[in-house]
Amino acid sequence: MDPEVARGVRRWAINGVVGVVMVAVLLFVPARRWDWGMGWALVGLYAAWQGAMAVILIPRDPALLAERGTRRRKDMKSWDVTLMSVVGLLTLAKYIIAGLDVRHGWTTHLGVTVPLVLQIAALVVTAAGYALVVWAMVANSFFSKIMRIQDDRGHAVATGGPYRFVRHPGYVGTIAFELLTPIVLGSLWSLIPGVLGALLTIVRTALEDRTLRRELAGYEDYAQRVRYRLLPGVW
Repeated sequence: MDPEVARGVRRWAINGVVGVVMVAVLLFVPARRWDWGMGWALVGLYAAWQGAMAVILIPRDPALLAERGTRRRKDMKSWDVTLMSVVGLLTLAKYIIAGLDVRHGWTTHLGVTVPLVLQIAALVVTAAGYALVVWAMVANSFFSKIMRIQDDRGHAVATGGPYRFVRHPGYVGTIAFELLTPIVLGSLWSLIPGVLGALLTIVRTALEDRTLRRELAGYEDYAQRVRYRLLPGVW
């Protein structure tokens, strides 16, 4: 493995481990309890997602993980840096609010209890969303965390895997776990940042699609063949 790529992969792996720990901290410190089964289920799912990316992509496409582990580049789109900063804050809010909700019973005070079967179903669909993101990464070597045209890596249009069906399959998975994570955690109040995060992901999809049409060779032809951005028959 190229030394620069290896360094990028190490940075990505460190960020992934820190991310798993942060999810646990953001959930359980506000909750002030450790016997929260669905909280642990979500932490475990996030850890499994990180592990799946490592197992599948390190031998197959380490340069992709190195790209995702790279610090900010000059050619990253400023609008995407801003959007992802806001989404990051909403993610923090989502987990903290869910933990406080468990601690203070805000959702139950509304006279609502999220049934366990619904939480489990949401967890399964959330796992499917994470799997879709991994599939999209396997099919697209240019699946960057922040939007940029990767001329330095020979950026080309991804057309295989889930990209045969919609143009931004990774964002379908992202929207799924933005909306369903609050249900997994049994917190209706954390739906507020979750819904806002999903809406910003839709905005990001539109902006990214417009940028790719304008700046990436071959994308316009691909967009003519695969008509829908996120949901076949709708948009």
